[in-house]
Amino acid sequence: MSSRADFAAAADDLAVRVLSALRGAGGTALVAGHVDSAPDALAALAAIRVIGADTFSPYVLAGATFHAEDAAAVTRSFEAFPLPSTDPTAPTDEHTSAWRDWATAQLLARVGGAAAAQRGEATQYGEAARYGEATGHALAAQPEGDAALADTADWQRWSVRMAQLATLAQPGLDGPVHEAARGAALPLSRGVTRCVLRRDFPTAVRLIRWLAWLDHEGVALPLDPLLALEHVRLLGGESPRMALDLTVARRLLEGRLPEATQAQEART
Repeated sequence: MSSRADFAAAADDLAVRVLSALRGAGGTALVAGHVDSAPDALAALAAIRVIGADTFSPYVLAGATFHAEDAAAVTRSFEAFPLPSTDPTAPTDEHTSAWRDWATAQLLARVGGAAAAQRGEATQYGEAARYGEATGHALAAQPEGDAALADTADWQRWSVRMAQLATLAQPGLDGPVHEAARGAALPLSRGVTRCVLRRDFPTAVRLIRWLAWLDHEGVALPLDPLLALEHVRLLGGESPRMALDLTVARRLLEGRLPEATQAQEART
């Protein structure tokens, strides 16, 4: 039976693979390779759900090649574990997990559909766009009635939750979480400052990711995300997960996105 340590090690392994691909290493199916080479396949599949939408960062942010084997591995991760509830009455933790799964499914649909179109493949849903829409909806539906997203009065608690949702801070994704972030540059900045003062650097960098996403969206910010990012990089160390958050945030701040992502953003 997989232990908590096995799950943590598998998540770190996938984070390292994603980070390597973001930095330019390519040519292999990174997600499938992560599962196929793992000593514990179940833990490897769980890691895909943990890393979530960040699994697609090399494709969204750096234009890496997406492989059919990768799509199959991500789909297996959804089949291996039950989905959290999307019901309006579900606990906040359930909604948070459901949002993360929704983002993963959305990017699987988008990136997988685009890759199929580039390869000229026919899919069971017909054209690649229909394939993407159907696949994303089938794997993980959007949570309903998450009113807490818009309530920033208790900004400390709210910012901690947004840090848990940092994998959604990706180009091409949009929804109620992103709409909440657009209207909350000040609470996010306060959250970053509080976390830095408390030396909670992992949470700080996840909130900086949201500021980087807002900067990419053209939203005016009360805090310079690049200075905050550099401060956290110097003081916070670089565990695999934290290094991945730092790299994604920097890519967003640099604004150099592949043409396919730019085209997708223009359509959304």
